[in-house]
Amino acid sequence: MLHGSSDLYGASRIFLISARSLMEEGHKVYVALSEEGALSEALKAYGIPVKIIRLGVVRRKYFSPSGVVNRLRVMSTAVKVLGGWIASEQIETIYSNTAAIWTGAWLAKRKRLRHIWHLHEIISSPAWFAKFMGNLVNRYSDKVIVVSQAVYENWSPHIANSKLIRIYNGIDYDNYTAPVPSLREELNIPANICVIGMIGRVNPWKGQTYFLEIANYLNKNFLDLLFILAGDAFPGEEYLYEVVRGKIKSYRLEDKVINLGFREDVPRLLSTMDIFVLPSILPDPFPTVILEAMAGGKAVVATKHGGAVEMLDDGNAGVLIPWDDPKAAAWQIGNLIKDRSRRIELGIKAKNRVLNHFSLTSFKRNLNRVLEEGPYH
Repeated sequence: MLHGSSDLYGASRIFLISARSLMEEGHKVYVALSEEGALSEALKAYGIPVKIIRLGVVRRKYFSPSGVVNRLRVMSTAVKVLGGWIASEQIETIYSNTAAIWTGAWLAKRKRLRHIWHLHEIISSPAWFAKFMGNLVNRYSDKVIVVSQAVYENWSPHIANSKLIRIYNGIDYDNYTAPVPSLREELNIPANICVIGMIGRVNPWKGQTYFLEIANYLNKNFLDLLFILAGDAFPGEEYLYEVVRGKIKSYRLEDKVINLGFREDVPRLLSTMDIFVLPSILPDPFPTVILEAMAGGKAVVATKHGGAVEMLDDGNAGVLIPWDDPKAAAWQIGNLIKDRSRRIELGIKAKNRVLNHFSLTSFKRNLNRVLEEGPYH
């Protein structure tokens, strides 16, 4: 099993659940990661062997002649190291988590091993790259797991439908459904303050700056509000965190925004919020943090594209807002600020929906079914 980072954000957490689930079902699981971190430690704690190998993770910052040369060189080395490990352990199946890892695909083709690609991404632009990636995945995979219907529709023009399998992610909801103390006392937040927050990796498309645009409109119309941001940036992209700080300052929201950076205590964060917002400005495939917020019984607001559309059932278990109109989005959120009973109603329905439609049991069963279908060659 290959994964490109060792954090414990959404895709990494799903990867951890997948690896542990397959091990518990009797599969012998080995994991290769590009770096040490929280994910590698968690895997080792479950007794899963982990090898740190630079896998040549593909990111947009490598979209240059020198970047391409760099990635090819790193991947070439990774193929050699992984090839030796695969031979020594008699590996039968390679599982690549996310489209950003190509090493496993090439190695599986070379050694005639079964390759399963688990796609958590929606790639629509640039068009040439979307087509290139679709053709690459189609050629170098036996089965392709996609995390939502939105992801399915993104890739289906390029990948044989016989290979595509939609499996909704599921997580252990116990830590989110159980009552936990909030952070209000720790953060000195009075009980009468309405807290609106978002949690997510800081990058241009996750929408931290859009969240602040919305906050700017809301702050002009409501007195007792506070906004919470949680999440950090990829290593090497810390400048994005400074962009967020600059926006807070430019909107004069220093006294209205608490910028917490990375936090592990997500249940307590959610317990602190009255409204959870995921303001992604590009389609978010199937955001794990929405599952968490729904399980926590929060009034969930998300931009109207990607997997959130399937998750929230607009107006029933959450509210969908535009991704390109902060004033209109603020108006919709403002209605929730004014109507506490509506927030409570949405939270109850969100919790029921996530437990009934996106269960961990279903996710594990469907994933194991794909692995147990047997060799494809």
